Amino acid sequence: MKRQAIFVLAFVTAFVGNTAARADSLASALTSAYNNPGLLEQNRALLRAADEDVAQSVAATRPVIAWSASADRSGTNATGEWVRTNSATLSISGSLTLYDGGVNRLAIDAQKEVVLSTRQTLRGIEQTVLLNAVQAYMAVVREREFVRLRESNVRVITQEFRAAQDRFEVGEVTRTDVALAEARLAAARSLLAAAQGSLAQSVESYRLAIGRAPGAVTAVSPAPVSQSVAEAKAFAVRNNPSVLEGQHSVAAAELSIRRAEATLKPTVTLDGFLATDEDSDESAQIGLSVGSTIYAGGQISSQIRQLRANRDASRAGLHLTQLSIEQEVGNAYASLQVARASRQASDQQISAARVAFEGVREEATLGSRTTLDVLNAEQELLDAEANRISAQADEVIASYALLSAMGLLTAEHLRLPVQQYDPTEYYNLAKNAPTYDSEQGEALDRVLEALGRE
Repeated sequence: MKRQAIFVLAFVTAFVGNTAARADSLASALTSAYNNPGLLEQNRALLRAADEDVAQSVAATRPVIAWSASADRSGTNATGEWVRTNSATLSISGSLTLYDGGVNRLAIDAQKEVVLSTRQTLRGIEQTVLLNAVQAYMAVVREREFVRLRESNVRVITQEFRAAQDRFEVGEVTRTDVALAEARLAAARSLLAAAQGSLAQSVESYRLAIGRAPGAVTAVSPAPVSQSVAEAKAFAVRNNPSVLEGQHSVAAAELSIRRAEATLKPTVTLDGFLATDEDSDESAQIGLSVGSTIYAGGQISSQIRQLRANRDASRAGLHLTQLSIEQEVGNAYASLQVARASRQASDQQISAARVAFEGVREEATLGSRTTLDVLNAEQELLDAEANRISAQADEVIASYALLSAMGLLTAEHLRLPVQQYDPTEYYNLAKNAPTYDSEQGEALDRVLEALGRE
């Protein structure tokens, strides 16, 4: 059983150690996370789909031109003989809405607001990806430090155990002291195995968030945050992607109401066609049609009421989002202050605990302290060092969480060396609803082909 445990520890250590050959800064990890295909690519595609809704709304304001061709063969038998007749017709028709009360124009404006809302959703996803990367990076930093600390702890307690054995052999301590040291050594080895397991799990989380295994991670300083909590909250309410997304959703809901109300107005349509048959006889027609709905069983009125209810829900949701963002900023700010204070206190605790441990160990060699006193002093030093490691990681994570709540955890603000995705590039090509054979349509095809190869 003991040999099996040693084999498992060796395997975990080798697994973790193989990832540490390459230097890996937080900036490089964030860069990899941004470029890692997955959540960002999915939401960029959803944004392009929303861009196409604008193009389709624009297309609804343009003429619809269609052609048709038919060929028939018929026969009659009125005199006892079949008389067969062949006919063929080729026609082209067109239709254009001249006036619809603003329905189509309001549809375009509403879809534009949806696009702006979806852009903010993508921006929020970008922040989520980068914050997940920060958390994964700091988890690896923390767990590697814990493993290092536990390894050092095992070495120290092994020395204490051997010293207790030597003192027992010369009659300075009892068997109880040796047993205490042996039990503490077994516990230290167990905690080392647990720390190595946690590190292996952190490596897997890192791989998921960033797209590759971690290298030799380096120490990280907290992100600079100079605003007070009140200033941070005010800035977040103006800049957080969730708030801006909600504002555009409310605007889109307002336009949808106006569009539904506009359907009650009359519609004017221009229609025409040109046809020719097998005898080259031609016919043509052009005309205007005007009409509106008089009664639809209450459907339109119900739709308007429904859209107003949805608008009210969007407004309430926006208010709740603002409150949630303010709370998120306050929580992140409080976590940052707590982690900072904890780190400072841990530094002082470590300094005092180290002096105490060295003093107790020296006194034990003189016979005025027991083995248990030495082990307890070493445990206090270990706990202090572990608290500092956790506080340092928590401080970094809280600082970046505060940036995220303020809407600043983006590749642009962090100045990451990446090719940033421009959400307007595809929109500008697609918004006018180009056809396949147009210059813009061909440009869109090239963009989509390039995205498919990435």
